[in-house]
Amino acid sequence: MADILKITVIFIIVVLLLKRRWNLGIIMILSSIILSVFYLLKPAEFFSAFLKSTTEKTTLGLVISLTFIRVFENIMRNKGLMQGMMKTLRGVIIDRRVLMASMPALIGLLPSMGGALFSAPMVEEAASGANIREEKKAFINYWFRHPWEFILPLYPGVVLLSALSKIPLRDLIIANMPYAIALLAGGAVWGLRGITIQREGFKRMSKEGLLSFMPLALILVMVIVFHIDLSVSLTAAIMVLFAALRYSASEVIKTFKEGISLEILVIILGVMTFKAVLESSGAVVNISRFFTKEGIPLLPVLFIIPFISGLLTGLTVGFVGSTFPIILGLEGAQGLGAISFAFASGYLGVLLSPVHLCFVLTKEYFKAEMPGLYKKTIMGSILIFLTALSMYFIRR
Repeated sequence: MADILKITVIFIIVVLLLKRRWNLGIIMILSSIILSVFYLLKPAEFFSAFLKSTTEKTTLGLVISLTFIRVFENIMRNKGLMQGMMKTLRGVIIDRRVLMASMPALIGLLPSMGGALFSAPMVEEAASGANIREEKKAFINYWFRHPWEFILPLYPGVVLLSALSKIPLRDLIIANMPYAIALLAGGAVWGLRGITIQREGFKRMSKEGLLSFMPLALILVMVIVFHIDLSVSLTAAIMVLFAALRYSASEVIKTFKEGISLEILVIILGVMTFKAVLESSGAVVNISRFFTKEGIPLLPVLFIIPFISGLLTGLTVGFVGSTFPIILGLEGAQGLGAISFAFASGYLGVLLSPVHLCFVLTKEYFKAEMPGLYKKTIMGSILIFLTALSMYFIRR
């Protein structure tokens, strides 16, 4: 019981500091120090755990992957490839409902804080001429932006989870695919249903439009089909883009400089240090024994811990970094089914979080009433939860 109280205190500290917008890495390093004090670890033991966690192959690969994600995003935005994808979809899609959903989904392909505000005017434009309530437009803009964090390797949450759990990224993506599909299905039912169809002129996809989708498709094929490491896949895609877009040496250097983020580096070091100190302290082993002794089922624990963290922080990286080092130490929680279910649970918390930036910005842009928007979000989340629960028992 004492171990649970200690971890609860640390969890509260993490949540409070995240709400104050502290860097997650700094928070996790501070939490590691507090944890070592709670468990009377000697300074030598703490620094040994720190050095081991920050110099291992997994950590270095994570640093490279997350840095290259930023470089790739930079190229896609600055060279107009993202805009080309959007222009292509506008010309090809002839159903108003699909166009409304595709705009936030397309913008959501690239991870960026507050990206929902970018797609909101597009949803508004696609909805023009139709009698659609503000809550429905807000839900469409918010909801369809978010299937990608389950399955897209450009998002750091699933990449970090792969590094922590040692489960191949490809396996996590495939395991999470039903949740992304459930999210889209929920959006169709509670967002698009009832909207009148408006068909406009159809244009064939141009060669340039098709090519704008190729860089992202290349990464996905290498990771999912050919099982190539994400860092290698990103490197290949970036090199192809540099050559195809005729980057000068100075542009290449500038792009990489913009991709290197001290904040991302600190987050990785902080999370990996916290995981190592947790293992050294014996806290997770003791908690696992406590749950087993008291007969507490694993399933509620896999749901509650990440869900609360996601709900309170509104950040995928936040709930993955703060809770999975604990979850992974629990007896029976190392399998793909358990890890995937816990990730879905945490992400449901993020989707329902009142401090989720996309949620706040979308509500404000459309001036939507909170009860109406929240009702649709809750219904969609229930569908995802039922899907995750079903997949958990199937995988067992």
